[in-house]
Amino acid sequence: MREHSRHPAGAASWGTAARATLHCLTGCAVGEVLGMVIGTALAWHTAPTMLLAIVLAFLFGYSFTLYAVLHAGLPLRTAVRTALAADTVSITVMELVDNGVIALTPGAMEAHLSEGLFWWTLAAAFAVAFLVTTPVNRVLIARGRGHAVVHRLH
Repeated sequence: MREHSRHPAGAASWGTAARATLHCLTGCAVGEVLGMVIGTALAWHTAPTMLLAIVLAFLFGYSFTLYAVLHAGLPLRTAVRTALAADTVSITVMELVDNGVIALTPGAMEAHLSEGLFWWTLAAAFAVAFLVTTPVNRVLIARGRGHAVVHRLH
C-alpha cells in the first residue's frame, strides 16, 4: 500500500510531501543550474541570467511531470493540464525562494563557474527552497491539489 493512501482523507504525510518536493526540485534544479551556467558563461547581468534560469526551471519542472503522466497513458492535452496543476505552485514557491537566496548572497551573481561561491550558493538555495516548499506541498496534497493530482493517476 502506498504511503499517501494510508492517511485519512485530507491528510498528507511529510514523506509524500518531501517526495513531491524532491521531484519538483529535480526539474527546477536542472533548469536553474543550466540557466545560471549559461548566463554566467556568457557574462550576462543578474536580471537576464535569473530570468533564463527561472524559465528553464519551469520548463524542466513541467517536462519531468509531463513525461511521467504521458508515460502513464494520458492524452497530451490532459497531461499538460495535469502537469500545470501539479507543479505550478510548487515551482513558483521554489523559484521565489531559491532565487531570493541567490540574490541576497553577496557576490553570488558575480561569481564565476570555477568559484566555489557559485556552486555553494546554488546548493544552499536549493536546500532552503526544499525546506520552504515541502510544507507548501504537504498542504496542497492534503487538499487534493498539487502532486495529489498526479498521484491519482498512478
